[in-house]
Amino acid sequence: MPRKKKTDQPIGVGLTSKQMKRKKPINTDMMRDIEPLTENQKLLFESYKNRKNLVAYGAAGTGKTFITLYNALREALDPTSPHDKIYIVRSLVATREIGFLPGDHDDKSFLYQIPYKNMVKYMFEMPSDADFQMLYGNLKAQDTIDFWSTSFIRGTTLDRAIIIVDEFQNLNYHELDSIMTRVGTDTKIMFCGDATQTDLIKQNERNGIHDFMRILRVMPSLNIIEFGVEDIVRSGLCKDCLLYTSPSPRDATLSRMPSSA
Repeated sequence: MPRKKKTDQPIGVGLTSKQMKRKKPINTDMMRDIEPLTENQKLLFESYKNRKNLVAYGAAGTGKTFITLYNALREALDPTSPHDKIYIVRSLVATREIGFLPGDHDDKSFLYQIPYKNMVKYMFEMPSDADFQMLYGNLKAQDTIDFWSTSFIRGTTLDRAIIIVDEFQNLNYHELDSIMTRVGTDTKIMFCGDATQTDLIKQNERNGIHDFMRILRVMPSLNIIEFGVEDIVRSGLCKDCLLYTSPSPRDATLSRMPSSA
């Protein structure tokens, strides 16, 4: 009886045995070519290409986190890059601490990772819906992406990595300062957020982002890109909402800019 031809069978979380032989089964060959849609998005792409640490700051729906994560993935999946891992860091607001929810860290932070799971689906070409569903999990399984809450970042040094601090308006000054001091060898850091979207309640904590931005503005190794209402790409409704809830587009933009005093 002829021997049945052996085929690659899905293993683990959807990767085939052939794919698993690679160091990073999911690579840049599978990524879409995404181009900037606004001038500030273009500026972020260029700043990233110039190997700058970045702050993407401003209006909701402008693609700050999406294009930052896209550029970071392109670099982390490039075998010639010194950065081989992405750490997505954010506060699990509103309680800040994970608390007594059952399960491990991933179980407790699952809901906070859904936005990133949805984002990566638009960045890759995959053969089936099932592959899209498993994409984020596979990126974590091959150690390209890791999600950390601020509750667990103290006492660590992150080497050869790209740190994306998302929703950084929900961190107080002490937390922001602690994250900056985690940056190790061959590591760069990206901040994404908007002070007007903070979930912090105490005024002294809400001011943390403004105090921190004053320091970032004088750091030569870091570029700050400020996104206004005119940069909104999420939807016309989102743009109208922010446009008409402020006296003018200019005022809407200025209201999000941290004080330089």
